[in-house]
Amino acid sequence: MVDPNPKTRLNPEQYARLKAEIAAPYRGLRQFIYIGVGASSFIGAFVFFFRVLAGKELDTALPNLALQVGIVALMVFLWRWEKSRQLPR
Repeated sequence: MVDPNPKTRLNPEQYARLKAEIAAPYRGLRQFIYIGVGASSFIGAFVFFFRVLAGKELDTALPNLALQVGIVALMVFLWRWEKSRQLPR
């Protein structure tokens, strides 16, 4: 006969991981996206910063730099918010 209680079929570590995943599904995927988008925006900000520094196409480079910096700031905010919502292990 199979034990109907799922707690007894899983070791405590597996059970805790499953409970954490139920509480916050796709946390790892979201964090991966935050890192990827943040890194991409950081590279873009780096490029546009040096375009502004060189004085090339300032009418388009400044708004693009501001956008890239804003996206980096948003990703940092979302990463920290995600970490603050993390359940204690």
